[in-house]
Amino acid sequence: MGAPDIVVPVRGGAVNEQLRYALRSWAAHLPHRRVWLVGHRPQWAAGVGHIPTRQAGTKYQNTTVALRAACEHPDVSERLLLCNDDFFTMHPVEEMPVFHRGPVRRVEAYYAARASGKYLRGMRDTRELLKRLGHPEPLSYELHVPLPVDRAGMLNVLEVGRHLDVVHKRSLYGNLAQLGGTQIRDVKILHREPRGYGPDSPLLSTMPDSFAHGHVGKFIRSAFPEPSRYETRRR
Repeated sequence: MGAPDIVVPVRGGAVNEQLRYALRSWAAHLPHRRVWLVGHRPQWAAGVGHIPTRQAGTKYQNTTVALRAACEHPDVSERLLLCNDDFFTMHPVEEMPVFHRGPVRRVEAYYAARASGKYLRGMRDTRELLKRLGHPEPLSYELHVPLPVDRAGMLNVLEVGRHLDVVHKRSLYGNLAQLGGTQIRDVKILHREPRGYGPDSPLLSTMPDSFAHGHVGKFIRSAFPEPSRYETRRR
């Protein structure tokens, strides 16, 4: 089996410096065949496949549309890596492993103690759907790391969850596909302070503010100073 394609939903209108450095990190450290940007393609992006989509819904609906479009595209590899535009692979990997965040109930309790809203409701709705489908204690795959995905399997999952306003696609897929995997804490760095990561961190993710103004953004930019093959011009 050859290397998988990387599939990245990208929202419209952004210059997206996080994506620039994510691409640099994947080019350096994450084995893959091709990168597909689904939705928006920044003007500076080169050497990538592009699948345009109409982004007329919520961010959750837009990413579902993007993922469906990628999985239906005949040129995308059957086995792919689902990424966001702010995932950074900081050290070389031979093959992307499967990671999960532990039981959904535990993750749900963490979010319920801090906030409410569509994301938490979607987590609950997805857990209830999985329970009805025979997974009473599902695992959460809602991590900010690349997720290995089978195209046909994901299309089936999107059909199963299409009635949900906010479907947690990664968790629905991971449980129905019985991915298993290794439990880790999420690698998203929300703050500007230099804590929660270090030189040995294999994977990182950022918020726009922590990337632009935080220590983690400087750390990532210093790790990948040279343009990758996915950029049209040097910076």
